[in-house]
Amino acid sequence: MTVYHFIGIKGSGMSALAQILHDMNETVQGSDVEKRFFTQKPLEEKGIDILPFHEKNIEQGQTIVASAAYKSDHDEIKKAAELGIEVYPYPTFLGEFIKNFTSIAVTGSHGKTSTTGLLSHVLGSAHPTSFLIGDGTGKGQEDSKYFVFEACEYRRHFLNYHPDYCIMTNIDFDHPDYFKDVEDVFSAFQEMAKQVKKGIIACGDDQYLQGIHANVPVVFYGFGEHNDFQARNLTVTSTGLSFDVFVRHHFYGTFSIPGYGKHNVLNALSVIALCHYENVSVDILKESLASFGGVKRRFSETKIGSQILIDDYAHHPTEIFATIEATKQKYPDREVVAVFQPHTFTRTKTFLHEFAEKLGQADKVYLCEIFGSARENNDSLSIEDLRSLIEGADLITEETVSTLTAHTNGVILFMGAGDVQKFQNAYQDVITS
Repeated sequence: MTVYHFIGIKGSGMSALAQILHDMNETVQGSDVEKRFFTQKPLEEKGIDILPFHEKNIEQGQTIVASAAYKSDHDEIKKAAELGIEVYPYPTFLGEFIKNFTSIAVTGSHGKTSTTGLLSHVLGSAHPTSFLIGDGTGKGQEDSKYFVFEACEYRRHFLNYHPDYCIMTNIDFDHPDYFKDVEDVFSAFQEMAKQVKKGIIACGDDQYLQGIHANVPVVFYGFGEHNDFQARNLTVTSTGLSFDVFVRHHFYGTFSIPGYGKHNVLNALSVIALCHYENVSVDILKESLASFGGVKRRFSETKIGSQILIDDYAHHPTEIFATIEATKQKYPDREVVAVFQPHTFTRTKTFLHEFAEKLGQADKVYLCEIFGSARENNDSLSIEDLRSLIEGADLITEETVSTLTAHTNGVILFMGAGDVQKFQNAYQDVITS
């Protein structure tokens, strides 16, 4: 028997993996900084000990998993070295762990978390399934046939994995602090494709994914007629979207999902294709797709008074466009108000004009100060550089959120990957006090 000790347990992937091992009746604990993060709530609910960082946490007999954020100079990692205990970086440990199951990696520049959540929900309706989602959600079952997990391309972390299947949602230029350009991103995905053991499910509407080469079959999905799995006859309903699916031009079934926006149809198509490959019945597919409740921070809605507040992780121009499009599709008669907190100076500078263009699709735009990364300098960029490119855009702070009360018929989108929730929380305090 061993004790699994997680160094940096509040990280989203680390938190999820700790929950999985705990669910599988392993003894789990972890350490981290004392600042509160949303990822620790499920750990606390499961009774997993969270300790402050200290070298005394490290003892013989432990299996130690460390967040990629911590290096050899960390006190606990140094102590493990002194005691001769091997420390497994999170991606390395996960890469070994998935070998116990039929593993399905979900990757892509956008849509990873939503697709991982949807696939684990649908597949879990048919077979015992464990899963790890990048929003800090993890669930383990001792008798799992499948393991569904989010595989991040940042710093090529996903090259630690050799999954049985891989869903690839799209390829886009992001993480400009690491990748040089979109061709550099493509090269990472191409390398990942060569590591997949059984099959790849890729979006055939994506110009880059059409060029992926692999040693296993590549099944394409999308709206275009060239795809193996094609969505047709898309209909907006009062509860979501409905569409027909054709498998290699043969009608397969009509499906409904509770989400809006074409990106959600594509996510569902990828799940349908994977489950078709694994012989999940069409009836289970229809029922479970329709009952999916979503994942954290992806179009999470709260209705207060006459307004609808939406919390969304969108932090790239492509994601902002998709979120605004989905909002307009669901609420065509309401004013769409974007409250956006840019995430990292590097990304803001790289995509400054694209951010302005996509945010301009909203009826009104408010901007929060840039949420910088500890790894970067601000390079003299300021939120004013973005505001000046968006007609009618205003700056907003926690102290001035009451301005939003003017949008009585508004859907207010709080978008960002930093701590944009604090602006929504401040606003909710204003209107409920």
